Amino acid sequence: MYDIIIVGAGPAGLTSAIYGVRGGKSVLMIEKLSYGGQIINTPEVENYPGIGIVSGFQLASDMYEQATKLGAEMAFGEVVSLEKNADVNFKIVTDGGEEFEAKSVILATGVKSRPLGVDREEELTGMGVSYCATCDGAFFRGKNVAIMGGGNTALEDAEYMSTIANKVYLVHRRDKFRGDRVTVDRLSKKDNVEFILNSVPKALKGSPKLDALVIENTQSGELRELDVQGVFVAYGQIAQNAAFDKLTELDKGGFFASSEDCMTKTEGVFVAGDCRSKARRQLVTATSDGATAAMNAIDYLNAQE
Repeated sequence: MYDIIIVGAGPAGLTSAIYGVRGGKSVLMIEKLSYGGQIINTPEVENYPGIGIVSGFQLASDMYEQATKLGAEMAFGEVVSLEKNADVNFKIVTDGGEEFEAKSVILATGVKSRPLGVDREEELTGMGVSYCATCDGAFFRGKNVAIMGGGNTALEDAEYMSTIANKVYLVHRRDKFRGDRVTVDRLSKKDNVEFILNSVPKALKGSPKLDALVIENTQSGELRELDVQGVFVAYGQIAQNAAFDKLTELDKGGFFASSEDCMTKTEGVFVAGDCRSKARRQLVTATSDGATAAMNAIDYLNAQE
C-alpha cells in the first residue's frame, strides 16, 4: 500500500514524486517505457528556468535521481486498469498482471505526437525533426524549416518560426487550412513564408542531420525537394487516457478534463502534465502541474488521517 501512486514518469510524474516524498508520503511511479517522457528525445533544453543548456536526457536523469534518492520507488509496466475499492483505496493493474494499491493516484500519462509517417523519422528526431516549434525553434534561427499541418498549431508554429527562421514552408495535405483565417491572412503577407497545399511528406534526407524534405503533390504526383534543416510536425497529439475514463472525465480529444487544480471528479485521483486539457504544453507547465497535483494529493491524504 502506497500513499501515492503516479502513473507516468515524465517531467510531471517525476515532479509529483519529488513533492510527494518531500511531503512525507510513500510514492511509487509506474512507467511503461523509460523515465523522462518525450523530453529525453530533445538534444538541448534551454528554456527551463535556472538551467542554461542541458540535454533532455540529462535533465530527466537528474530529476529521476533526485526523486529516487528522496525515497520514491519505480516500477515498469503499462497500467491497464484503475479501480476504486470499497474502502476508498485504489487498485492499479499493469499489463504484466502486477497489482498495486494506493490511497491516492496521480495520472501523468503524457501524450504521443502524431507522427509524420515517413522512413527515418525516428532516426532524425532531435536531429532536425521536432514536434514542438516553441521548444526547439531557436535552434533553427536563420535556417530553412518546414511546418507540417493545417490546424491552428501549425499556423501558430509557422508564425513563430517566421520571426526567427530564414524561410518557412507551411505544408498541408488539403487545399485549404483548417486553422483561423486571420492567422492565415497574416502569414500570407510574410515574405519568408510559403504555403504548399495538397502536399504530403514522402522522404527525409540527410545524415546525421536533416538537410532536405521530399514532398508529393497529391493531385499531380509531382515530387519536390525542400532545402530545409528543420521539420516541425504539427499533426496534433494523441492522449493515452482510455484506461482511466471510469474515474475521470475526458474531453473530446481524450484529454483529462481538469482545471489548473489538477483534480478530477473522483476524490483522491489527480492529473498532471500534457495529458490534461490545457492551452500550453511545455516542460515548465508539466512540472507545475506535477507540483500542484502532489500538493493537493498530500492535502487529501492528510485530511483522511
